[in-house]
Amino acid sequence: MAPEKDSEDLDNFAFSVEGVDRFGKLPEKDNDTFSQDGERNKLAYCVTDIPPWYLCIILGIQHCLTAFGGIIAIPLILSQGLCLQHDGLTQSHLISTIFFVSGLCTLLQVTFGVRLPILQGGTFTLLSPCMALLSMPEWSCPAWTQNSSLVNVSSPEFIQVWQSRMQVLQGSIMVGSLFQVLVGFTGLIGLFMRFIGPLTIAPTISLIGLSLFDSAGMNAGHHWGISAMTTCSIVIFSQYLRHIPIPFPTYSNAKKFHTTRMYIFQILPVLLGITLSWLICYILTIYNVLPSDPVQYGYLARTDVKGDVIGRAPWFRFPYPGQWGVPTVSLAGVFGILAGVISSMIESVGDYHACARLSGAPPPPRHGINRGIGIEGIGCLLAGAWGTGNGTTSYSENVGALGITKVGSRMVIVASGFLMIVMGMFGKIAAIFTTIPTPVIGGMFLVMFGVITAAGCSNLQYTDMNSSRNIFIFGFSMFTGLVIPNWILKNPTAIATGVVELDQVLQVLLTTSMFVGGFFGFFLDNTIPGTKRERGITAWNTVHHKASDNTVESDDVYGLPFGISAGLSSFPWTKYVPFCPSHKPIVEDDTPSSVDSLDNKTEPNKDDSHIIVGVAL
Repeated sequence: MAPEKDSEDLDNFAFSVEGVDRFGKLPEKDNDTFSQDGERNKLAYCVTDIPPWYLCIILGIQHCLTAFGGIIAIPLILSQGLCLQHDGLTQSHLISTIFFVSGLCTLLQVTFGVRLPILQGGTFTLLSPCMALLSMPEWSCPAWTQNSSLVNVSSPEFIQVWQSRMQVLQGSIMVGSLFQVLVGFTGLIGLFMRFIGPLTIAPTISLIGLSLFDSAGMNAGHHWGISAMTTCSIVIFSQYLRHIPIPFPTYSNAKKFHTTRMYIFQILPVLLGITLSWLICYILTIYNVLPSDPVQYGYLARTDVKGDVIGRAPWFRFPYPGQWGVPTVSLAGVFGILAGVISSMIESVGDYHACARLSGAPPPPRHGINRGIGIEGIGCLLAGAWGTGNGTTSYSENVGALGITKVGSRMVIVASGFLMIVMGMFGKIAAIFTTIPTPVIGGMFLVMFGVITAAGCSNLQYTDMNSSRNIFIFGFSMFTGLVIPNWILKNPTAIATGVVELDQVLQVLLTTSMFVGGFFGFFLDNTIPGTKRERGITAWNTVHHKASDNTVESDDVYGLPFGISAGLSSFPWTKYVPFCPSHKPIVEDDTPSSVDSLDNKTEPNKDDSHIIVGVAL
């Protein structure tokens, strides 16, 4: 999801969702830290540099931890629609699968896609249409699956219940992702961006968070005290303590053993908040402070509710395509997925530009963007085949991590990709995540979904909100995006055209808040008269084409690897292929030359102490 940009082109990854705040400024007292001026923009490693192997591993782990909240939240939410609330082992398999596929798609994106240091992971834009599909009457969970005492997770009947739902999600995602592949590799994304502006994106993104309020409330309501503690911990870490550095022991050739201050609260507030609440729940469980009766309030705050899942989970498990059975296709599901795919593509374009600025690369050329969108489509296709119940997209919070570490090397993201693949193959790791108490997850959702909602609204900064035109479009789009889906859910039989397939399509689309709000925003913004400046198109394009002071040659960054670019350059027809490098200088009016790309980069390997995060993590 495209993050909000501040005046200094830094993104906030304080939350493990696409955040909206700005990074705290680095201190000016020590010579080892970056100042607000020229030093702030210096990179220790540019996008094409290769840091030492230990830095790649350490920073790769940090990127994995930064994406932790967003990645595990998706299968935990989907498990409710898949009737898997009481099957911790299958939940762990879903978490393993999404980690594995995220790592695989990350490697594809960095190697053959846009080739920027940008992580791939599950997307909330596809979560809304998936949940809308699963909420249809024919896919609603049987009553007995909601009672833990009646669920036998190994029975063929129960397996058929959740696998049939997963299979329809898989098929819908795979078919819908073909549209993204087509748009990317044919270069049609440029045509889409001409008609989609902030007044379309703002209600679309905001309604993703607002539509999930019921899931957040339901999880948090199992113990509001634990949920409030989790929420307060995340807020304190990410907002009140984010400017407080923590000393960590480090070693460098120049200074030997010494301490370096790291903004750990700003980097990992969600992980720290969840860990703290998790630990407290564990202590309360050991001393039987929390009730042991499943019918009593607060029982789901215990850490031993799924206590046997770690023991039953295999040490090694290799996810594979079709592991949940043969995918099936739902026409209604495909149309719902298309709405999410379009939103995901638009957000990714913004992420590419942000990542290029922070990693010392020139603005991505058209062939790079086309290839990146196409590879994301292939990633969604793979996610559908493997059965994550979701797709993949670029993670903005990891783009923000580049602004803190000052390491823009894509080799770090390659290391992250391999680490996620390894995590996906160790079943015990994913099983541990399933033991997080439900109220702790609910507390995390309260923060994450709130930030997603605000992230959408932040796009309005580019528009003239003193204009009654813009106020009407945004307000009407938001309100209808809440009213229409709510009414359809309460009156599921109201849509009766006589054509079952058409009824299902309309049911899914009209119960997807993101689609309803985005549709009205798109239609009204492009039909009601207004200047480009008033609509925010002028400011939007300016931000997305602003260049970085730290750039390297475009062909070195966005060219295909292994000599493929050089081989294709010998064929004249490749200049007509939208995703092939043109091997011509990219000339843009507002883009400075990239000849001085490495002038502002600090000398690599001179002193890595400001980069290494404490190994104690």
